[in-house]
Amino acid sequence: MASMALASSCSLGFGAHRPSLRSCALKPAAPPRSSLLSRSVGDHARRLNSAAAVAGAGAARLLPPLRSLAPESGARRSSAVKATAATPAPGAAVSPPAKPWQGAAMGPLLASIATGVILWFVPVPAGVSRNAWQLLAIFLATIVGIITQPLPLGAVALMGLGAAVLTKTLTFAAAFSAFGDPIPWLIALAFFFARGFIKTGLGNRIAYQFVKLFGSSSLGLGYSLVFSEALLAPAIPSVSARAGGIFLPLVKSLCVACGSNVGDGTEHKLGSWLMLTCFQTSVISSAMFLTAMAANPLSANLTFNTIKQTIGWTDWAKAAIVPGLLSLIVVPLLLYVIYPPTVKSSPDAPKLAKERLEKMGPMSNNEKIMAGTLLLTVGLWIFGGKLNVDAVTAAILGLSVLLITGVVTWKECLGEAVAWDTLTWFAALIAMAGYLNKYGLISWFSQTVVKFVGGLGLSWQASFGILVLLYFYSHYFFASGAAHIGAMFTAFLSVASALGTPPYFGAMVLAFLSNLMGGLTHYGIGSAPVFYGANYVPLAQWWGYGFIVSVVNIIIWLGVGGIWWKAIGLW
Repeated sequence: MASMALASSCSLGFGAHRPSLRSCALKPAAPPRSSLLSRSVGDHARRLNSAAAVAGAGAARLLPPLRSLAPESGARRSSAVKATAATPAPGAAVSPPAKPWQGAAMGPLLASIATGVILWFVPVPAGVSRNAWQLLAIFLATIVGIITQPLPLGAVALMGLGAAVLTKTLTFAAAFSAFGDPIPWLIALAFFFARGFIKTGLGNRIAYQFVKLFGSSSLGLGYSLVFSEALLAPAIPSVSARAGGIFLPLVKSLCVACGSNVGDGTEHKLGSWLMLTCFQTSVISSAMFLTAMAANPLSANLTFNTIKQTIGWTDWAKAAIVPGLLSLIVVPLLLYVIYPPTVKSSPDAPKLAKERLEKMGPMSNNEKIMAGTLLLTVGLWIFGGKLNVDAVTAAILGLSVLLITGVVTWKECLGEAVAWDTLTWFAALIAMAGYLNKYGLISWFSQTVVKFVGGLGLSWQASFGILVLLYFYSHYFFASGAAHIGAMFTAFLSVASALGTPPYFGAMVLAFLSNLMGGLTHYGIGSAPVFYGANYVPLAQWWGYGFIVSVVNIIIWLGVGGIWWKAIGLW
């Protein structure tokens, strides 16, 4: 019995103390003696209890891997054994896991650099200065970087400016001159206003009102926003202020209210389609009225200087109303088909929105301050011309009210990373595009195009069609509608008139297209960086759908619009 107890002690002790097995094997138990039987049994009993306790602890430690192995197949048992074998022994040196690469994506970065280097060494065409050609190389390399995104957009643009300064293509003052331009700052201020909308809950309140009225379908919700923005367009002459200061916060709130957020895979529920739709229709509403975009009066002024004819507010609206309304109807529906939201119908949404509004209760003090500040800012945007207050000054005044009252804090403004990133890359592109014009590259391009088209011997309709397409799609090289108009409008209108195009008709068409072409890129017009910066639509899709919508808009405005313009006697 003592031998059995000892054997049990040895076998149980194996789980915790492997050396005990060796001692048991080398020293078998002595033959039992009657005089020692009682003591031996007691000793071994105590030893057995101790061993059992140790074994129990060892078994508890071993239980999880044993439990996982017991019922498993051979393949899984094998993998578990391998995993156990791979576990480092206690006290062994463990190397820390390798940190993931946090720098630039090398493939896109090399593609961007290669674009600039290749163009840099291409022979400079006659009539183009070396500085202009070098800046074009840097500009196109930056555009490729912005498309492929080896780094965040602001970092890519800053590197482009650095290359321009390093190569002496631009001075430091010239490279960073656009940081004093009002448009990038107006865009950044729009993001700060959006923060106030969301923080106070005013955005949600307005969003729930829209959902309550139109929220039974995504398409109905989209159209309600599109035509609301178009109604405000004649009164607010800044598309950046209109789209960014008023509608972006509202659209963001609607997306969140409908469960469509950035970064959690729900972007396509509503946000992607709604953001792209509201942006693309903002350029259409800008084309419909003389006072809907800041650069439209510039088109009218250049028309008078070139052909000595005046484009009045009523003349502009009358010519644009038919193609404009048709575009506002077709474009949201087109995007709804080719880039649809996953949630199309929500019959319970109006009821839910009503319940949420009741739960929110009356407006808080911060909501009232936010609403009053918005009315003040919008009022200054509408009547600022008469009061000699520009759009940026009005926005700064509004933000000052929000900061003083604590509705928005400066720390929250500093935390708006997208606003500062957008300010950086947009200002960089404006600077480079502006100096391409100052260095004469845009003038050379315009003259080359008009000479080529004029030498083809085509009818005025065909010649004007080619000029229109070249004027429109050259906007890929511009970060501002005003810059494009100032650089190319007069040259293209002059040549079109010389080739037989009715001058007033040609001026109207170029003026309308000067707005519509802003939908091509995420930097082509003031509303683009605002909506793109919401991060609901990837860059490749933004450009791709922008091109598709541009084709549709050209067909509508030159096709249906051409018939309408014939009917009202423009040609």
